[in-house]
Formats: sequence, structure tokens, C-alpha cells
Amino acid sequence: MGIPIKAGVIGLGVGEQHILSYRAIPQCEVVGICDLNVNHLHAVADRYEINGRYSDYRQLLADPSIDVVSICSFDDVHSEQAIAAFEAKKHVMVEKPIALDRQSAQSVLRAQQDSGKYITSNLILRQSPRFIKLREDVQAGIYGDIFAIEGDYIHQILWKITEGWRGKMDFYCVTYGGGIHLIDLMRWILGEEILEVASLGNKVLTRNTSYKYPDTITSLYRFENDCLGKCLTTFGPSRTKFHGLNVYGTKKTFINDLPNAKVFSGDRPEDESVDSSPYPGMAKGDLLPDFIQAIRDEREPNVSARDVFRVMDVCLAAWDALKEGRTSPVSYSL
Repeated sequence: MGIPIKAGVIGLGVGEQHILSYRAIPQCEVVGICDLNVNHLHAVADRYEINGRYSDYRQLLADPSIDVVSICSFDDVHSEQAIAAFEAKKHVMVEKPIALDRQSAQSVLRAQQDSGKYITSNLILRQSPRFIKLREDVQAGIYGDIFAIEGDYIHQILWKITEGWRGKMDFYCVTYGGGIHLIDLMRWILGEEILEVASLGNKVLTRNTSYKYPDTITSLYRFENDCLGKCLTTFGPSRTKFHGLNVYGTKKTFINDLPNAKVFSGDRPEDESVDSSPYPGMAKGDLLPDFIQAIRDEREPNVSARDVFRVMDVCLAAWDALKEGRTSPVSYSL
């Protein structure tokens, strides 16, 4: 069963899914939750019979009984709250992104390293059975040498930046909030890091709105093994939510599709087969059981500190490349 773990959750939007996930883990109890909306706070607390109720995250972090904290608040306070949690000697699960600028990301890293506590982030596509199988096959050499990979975040959620809190922040980048999932997925599948990035963006979808930043961004990547990558992030496509993933190898090609993926070993009709592995096949809180077990085992979680900070470093380089109009090298902090 493992040692008892007590958890706190800050931010009760997606944070409510974290509550459910913690509660499903043996010997894990949610003892404190926090939200700025007091009515919502009490409604969620009543629903799950949670006594610790806070509108100030500092009060939650002051509870010495809490071992681990999920940070599910607005993106522009993730770094501040993560640093405070490490200073309070808590383990931290933080929704992506961990920060909105390089200085803040480095401050989180220093706080985490100084605390000796673990960090993970909700890079949930690693839990999709289809992508798990694909990674195993790529690592086993079934696809041959991978020379190109495309991972696209395609989701019709434009309202989140034109009407929601994201658009009201001083800065927001759709790659940090969406494309980060596919960037992490590509580097995880390949087992390779990204060396350099080039980016372009436009603002067609939000042209007549108050949103100030590109709503569609495409970035190109060069991996360590010279594989070329691409990530399109768009919040306004007229289609169902989809994680586009195309993997081109010297032996086979993988094309994600609905309901099944396609695998090609040549260009003839008989060279096409189907991968019916479940997709997406995962829920928001599915990384939490491993994180709790990692804390109990005193080991890095499957989405490790190295993963958390390295994918953020790629995102920061992608924004630098777009802003400066040049190819940007990725400077890794960990």
C-alpha cells in the first residue's frame, strides 16, 4: 500500500480531476483545496467532504501535514506558487506550463533542486495506449531510422484566449499551453533532444479581438539525431480535438487518425495496415498514481524534472525564434 500521502490542490477547474485521481490512489487523501472563487471552493469541498478550504494558496502551503501539491491555477502564477510550494517542502505536480519566461523557469528549477522534492507536470499524452505502443515500436527499431516527425495540437478552443483568463494575462503563448504536449511527445517517442528551433506565427483567427499574441504558431525542430520535426499549434480549427502525429522512418510510417492510426511499409495499397490501439485513452489525472508511487519509492517520476524543464526550454526557444525572426538554439537548464 505504501506510506500515507496527504495532498493539496490549488485551482479547482482542472484541479477537480486531480482531486478525483488522488482519491483513487490507496493511502492518499486530499486534505486541502484552494480557489479564488469562494463559492466554487465550498461547493467542491462539500462534494468531496474536504475540510481544508483556502482562498489564499499560502495558507494551504502552511499546512505541515500536506506532502504533495497540485498546482492547477492560472498559468501566470504557476511559477510563483511552485516556488512557494518547494520552499514549504512539498512535492509538486504543476499543470503546464511551469513558467512563462526563462527567468521564472530557472527560479522554479533552483527552488526544486534546493528543496530536494520531486516535480512533475501533466504531460498526459504519454499515457495514451496508442502512443505508448508507438514509442515501444520506434525504440525497438520497427520503424527504422526516424528522419521526420510531426506533432500538431489541433483544438477548437479559441474562446479560451478571446474570452477566458488566458487572454487577460499580460503574456500568453499557445505553444506553451497546447503545443507543449506534442513537443514532449515527440522527444519522448524518439528519445532525442531538440537542438534548434525556427518559428512563424499569425493572428488571423483573433484579428478583430483584444488578444495580442499569435493564435497559430508553427515551429520546426532539429533533433540530436538530425531528425526534423514540426509542431503546429492552433486554437481555432473547424474540427474535433486531435493530436496529429506523423512519424516517418526508413522502414515504416505512422499516421495518427480517427478512429485508428495507419501504418505504412510502402506505397502500395497492400502496404497499409491499421493500429487500433486506444486513442486518446487517458484522463487528466492519469499521471498522478505514478507520481505518488515515485514519492514513496524516492525516485524520479515517469515525467521527470529533466522532462519538465527541458520541454519548457524548447518552448522558450520556439518563442524566441518567432519573436526574433531567426533560428534559435535550445539552451537547456537541466
